[in-house]
Amino acid sequence: MTTGAPTSSSTVRPRRSALRRYLPLGVVAWLVLEVWLLILVAGAVGGFLVFLLLVAGFVAGSVVVKRAGRRALTNLNEAIQRGGSPSAGRNGSGGNGLAMLAGLLLMIPGLISDAAGLLLLLPPVQRAVSRFGQSAFERRLRGAASGGLGDAFQQARMHRPDGKVVQGEVISRDRPGGPDDPHRPPLNR
Repeated sequence: MTTGAPTSSSTVRPRRSALRRYLPLGVVAWLVLEVWLLILVAGAVGGFLVFLLLVAGFVAGSVVVKRAGRRALTNLNEAIQRGGSPSAGRNGSGGNGLAMLAGLLLMIPGLISDAAGLLLLLPPVQRAVSRFGQSAFERRLRGAASGGLGDAFQQARMHRPDGKVVQGEVISRDRPGGPDDPHRPPLNR
């Protein structure tokens, strides 16, 4: 049983981020470009050679992923034996995750993803991508810290059409801790 003013049927939905809006379009464009490029190259050099190229990319990608995984596990074991944290690794770049990403890009069928995977295996590219990712992550953290939990609680409130803010608590009658639980203090005093 509810009381109060009727709710409005037209609610304002929050705006979607640019990433969530354009990522599906980007993935579809990338897939179409990959297929077009495979057809173009297959017409120039032959379908069997393109097939061998795709198989070679898959094998090379699996080798890269395996090596990066072993290196990450070795670094973790060494860090545990030292009693430290498994941070950057031996070469100081911490590129195991990026090497695994490069291997996965090599394993995906397509020439553009293979080229991106091969580029990501180069140490200068790994350092640049790592710096970019770290600065983007820090910016994101600073943005979240400025909003704080107060904004999250503010968004969790329910707004009625007349402008009043209704704060409440959901009480389940079938679980312990409901309104009939003797260990729960009453809501009204």
